[in-house]
Amino acid sequence: MLRLVYFGWIILLLAACATTAPAATAPRPVTVLISIDGFRADYLDRGVTPVLSGMAADGARGSMRPAFPVKTFPNHYSLVTGLYPDQHGVVDNTMEDPAMPGVTFRMSNTTAVRDGRWWDGAEPIWVTAERAGIKTGTMFWPGSEAEIRGIRPSYVMPFNQAMPSAARADQVLAWLDLPLDRRPGFVTLYFDVVDTAGHNFGPDAPETNAALVEVDAALGQVMAGLKARGQAANVIVVADHGMTAVSPDRRAYLDDLIERSAFRVLSGGAFVAVAPVAGREAEVARAMVGRHPHATCWASRNMPTRFRYGRNPRVAPIVCVPESGWTLSTRDFRPAQPEKGAHGFDPSETDMAAIFVANGPAFRQGVSLGRFEIVDVYPLLARLVGAPAQPNEGRLRRLGPALAP
Repeated sequence: MLRLVYFGWIILLLAACATTAPAATAPRPVTVLISIDGFRADYLDRGVTPVLSGMAADGARGSMRPAFPVKTFPNHYSLVTGLYPDQHGVVDNTMEDPAMPGVTFRMSNTTAVRDGRWWDGAEPIWVTAERAGIKTGTMFWPGSEAEIRGIRPSYVMPFNQAMPSAARADQVLAWLDLPLDRRPGFVTLYFDVVDTAGHNFGPDAPETNAALVEVDAALGQVMAGLKARGQAANVIVVADHGMTAVSPDRRAYLDDLIERSAFRVLSGGAFVAVAPVAGREAEVARAMVGRHPHATCWASRNMPTRFRYGRNPRVAPIVCVPESGWTLSTRDFRPAQPEKGAHGFDPSETDMAAIFVANGPAFRQGVSLGRFEIVDVYPLLARLVGAPAQPNEGRLRRLGPALAP
């Protein structure tokens, strides 16, 4: 009898423990940051991206003012650091650093792209996440191929433009198939076909719409794959900039201002970075700085404050920005294929606005955010990933209305 009473008490005690023990904490949803290079904010209204449109309707939508200069590498690094280029140091797609004489950083220069010295002016979100014990996977994101402050992503894919959009989506899903202890909590994915089509054919061309359709299908793969795996995810779709139509008959020439031998052009097109030849700095400045037909040039140290640009030592001595739709070049420049679309114009131009769509359990449905700054995405990412935000220039409150209670 005593034995029966004893076992009865044990059963009651176990039952009480079962009812009072805290429930197991569900894993934090994975955060997936997807960049569609060159996806202008209003492309979403063309009716050719049903997956992305559905994500926006079921989540939040906005448009972002890009950082100056409105170029790929500077803005991608602003997205993941929350800093403007003058602060994080990736000031252009092509740049020079007085501390690294004889080296020119270019997107095509693999050695430079993988050199952490160009990137360690700021700490990207994947480095902070790895420090916090959160594994990360980066698919082609600018900066992710370098060791930054001694840390690399757990999983990284070196850039390969020939890799189809569908294969890129498959790789991200493969990372999410890893065992839980090896699975990344933060993943990036990058598509470049929309930007390429916009440059080659123009923002309003059928080829650009076809690129939108291709990427939308890849997004569909990602969303269907997440659902099939039962993987909770907050998916953020962004771009680095928009696109404006340009043509050869709307081109101005720097060597109409001063002879070509007096300066070097580091970047040309819709944003121009000029380095005077040694000994001719004052002469070039007198000829270039000021307002010209279809363009304005500044000494970098005197850039308008709204650009938040010009103090970093990597910024070229003279910076020029043409009117929207115009480009700046030199008469000896002979492109293999003249561009029909460009970016790099004033960030306040409507055509430069970049897409933002957020979908997942962290977001309300049917929210329209209007326009905000590209640096505002970083504090949102830090919150979603669960990593401590580093000092940044973003404002999470601008995205507050999109967040679920």
